[in-house]
Amino acid sequence: MNKSKFKTEINTSAQKVYEMMLGLNDKSTYEYWTAAFNPTSTYEGNWDKGSKMLFVGTDENGKKGGMISEIVEHRPAEFISIRHYGILDGDKEITTGEQVEKWAGGHENYRFTENNGTTTVIIEMDTIDEYLDYFNSTYPKALDKLKEISER
Repeated sequence: MNKSKFKTEINTSAQKVYEMMLGLNDKSTYEYWTAAFNPTSTYEGNWDKGSKMLFVGTDENGKKGGMISEIVEHRPAEFISIRHYGILDGDKEITTGEQVEKWAGGHENYRFTENNGTTTVIIEMDTIDEYLDYFNSTYPKALDKLKEISER
């Protein structure tokens, strides 16, 4: 598995960036920046440590799919660690087998550091070879959208 790292500077407080990124006050802020990955991106669950979270969207045929994950760590406005352990295929949760084994246990970590009113957001994630180029081109676009709504 490959480690990828993405970073952006946002001219507002870590608290505001954190709330916008996770959609804590309004889920549409999460959906806005993650639309870079899939226009129908959303989540089902909550961000509490130990919680199960489904990161979902629909494909071009309207079929639901996504990732089954656990919130491993959650320190508000500071650090969130997500462990992916399965995939959603329609309403079926798949947590074993070849499709899952390639990347199961991979993490996606969000780090927020504020200095003089500017927040540095760092995302570190594990990804498999076949998605490396996709995330390298898409994550910066998603972070630009996060920056846009956070600086309003």
